[in-house]
Amino acid sequence: MDNAAFPEPAPPSAHSLAQPSPGVAAGATPAPANQVAGVRHLGDFTTGPRVLVIAAIALFVGTAGTLSGVVLLKLIWLFTNLAYFGEISFAELPLGRSPLGLAAALVPVAGALIVGLMARYGTDKIRGHGIPEALEAILLGRSRLDLKVAILKPLSSAISIGTGGPFGAEGPIIMTGGAIGSLIAQLLPVSDTERKTLLVAGAAAGMTTVFGTPIASIMLAVELLLFEWSPRSFIPVAAAAIIAEVERTALGLPSPLFPFVGGMTISFLGLACWVLIGLLSGLLSGLLTALVYACEDGFLKLPIHWMWWPALGGIVVGIGGLIEPNALGVGYDNIAHMLQGGLPPLSGLVLLLVKAVIWAVALGSGTSGGVLAPLLIMGGAMGAALAPFLPHASPGFWALLGMAATMGGTMRSPLTATFFATEITGNTHVLLPLIAATATAHLVTVLLMRRSILTEKVARRGHHLTREYRVDPFALMQVQEIMATEVTSLPASMTLHEAARFFTSPEARHPSFPVLDGAGRVLGIANPPAVIAWRRAGRRRNETLGTLLSGRPPQIAYPDQYLEEVIERMLVANVAHLAVVSRADGRLVGYLGWRDILGARKRVKAEETERVVFYRVR
Repeated sequence: MDNAAFPEPAPPSAHSLAQPSPGVAAGATPAPANQVAGVRHLGDFTTGPRVLVIAAIALFVGTAGTLSGVVLLKLIWLFTNLAYFGEISFAELPLGRSPLGLAAALVPVAGALIVGLMARYGTDKIRGHGIPEALEAILLGRSRLDLKVAILKPLSSAISIGTGGPFGAEGPIIMTGGAIGSLIAQLLPVSDTERKTLLVAGAAAGMTTVFGTPIASIMLAVELLLFEWSPRSFIPVAAAAIIAEVERTALGLPSPLFPFVGGMTISFLGLACWVLIGLLSGLLSGLLTALVYACEDGFLKLPIHWMWWPALGGIVVGIGGLIEPNALGVGYDNIAHMLQGGLPPLSGLVLLLVKAVIWAVALGSGTSGGVLAPLLIMGGAMGAALAPFLPHASPGFWALLGMAATMGGTMRSPLTATFFATEITGNTHVLLPLIAATATAHLVTVLLMRRSILTEKVARRGHHLTREYRVDPFALMQVQEIMATEVTSLPASMTLHEAARFFTSPEARHPSFPVLDGAGRVLGIANPPAVIAWRRAGRRRNETLGTLLSGRPPQIAYPDQYLEEVIERMLVANVAHLAVVSRADGRLVGYLGWRDILGARKRVKAEETERVVFYRVR
């Protein structure tokens, strides 16, 4: 700009707006009809008709997940019979009857070596128990899993478990079902959120197929995999789990998997013992988690390639199998035996110790297998060992509580564990003891450990995640609650040169200012970047701000608008400040900037931390 003389800039007008009372914008004329019209589009949920399309796709994903679950179970029994009995059969034969004798100790080593080779030359995503890998794909990989995972994960898990690996099938089938859901989604024009939903739908269908637990599968999706609680994801996942349960029933798979009709009389003594089981299960959960990652840390220090680690873990598994053959494989017969009350306390203790050691070592070595069934077995064994010292209950009751509480505490998913135990037994009468034990175990592990066994691996790779799902405070807070009511504005008659001088003066204490016409209505926002842009565009210095802003709608907000909507509009328009105007007459009533929005977060934090006493007893 040159130094030609111009009159002194017109002084900015200071709008000193009275502080609004709660729920009423300062300076705004009450207009109930307009306010109702402004919020008519709001509702409890944001889900639209698109969910019907995703739910329809989820039905196909559920069917594919069911087929993959059936194939995995058949492969496990096939490899078990080939490795331990030399037979090509899909029958469920107990490992304790294997004719191999001491040579059976070499079977887990051979199986683990094959898995190590598959991971090295196939894909290393088959290593581990599947759920952390699924979480990583959801959080970091845009919910994309490839065909190799869909093929090699069930195959490697079947080999690992079939050759004596002390794992369950649920982790691998969650990964496999998720990979199938992801592959189907990658063939279709869907968003990342919809792809995540279909991935989780496949995982839920696979878990339902293996255990016959559709409700628990849905709850696992909600508590662990979806990272949201919304109809747009819940409905498709529920559709996949439900169709999987119908299809597995049509295929003749048993449901409930482990029938149990027992229970315990409700009493204060009983409640105390349920809580005790929960406390002990929580401590066991912490110990098992620490043991697994201590073993993993130990393998990381070995001076050999990770491909060989599973074989070393297989040596420990083989030796453990000689001590307690029931600790090998998926161990579903162990679960059934415990629920029938047929496991003596000493046998339960031995099974717990052996299973814990070989499972932790094998899992820490990076082989392929799941955690759910082992947790049930170890928790059930603890319950069976404690049963003689607890009040009278139906045979198998304390083992059932130990199963559910250990699962809920270790996975940090108490509702999943409660519904899982109810569905696999078909017994709804034990819901109260189950939720008491699982909630207690959950409390213990949350207070003792920063991460669960499912999230620790993701965190070790440098990725933080949180499993606390809350309503976004911006979706509940209105503009009038945080807007500035002391607003300095510029008149529309101010020239471009006057505006430039004003922004370099001490009076310009803010980065931008609303521009008002003679009636007090907002024409737009003026700030130094806008002035520079106008000058570079060749606009004359004596043009007024009103002229410069004419022809373009101002970026405004209303006092009764919710911050979520306003923030989204600010991001799209790439602006940091909005003038707040009355719906009734369009006059300025406030100003909203990014600092005010950050102040809203501070207010939410204060609500969580500040403790206030409203009534005092004198």
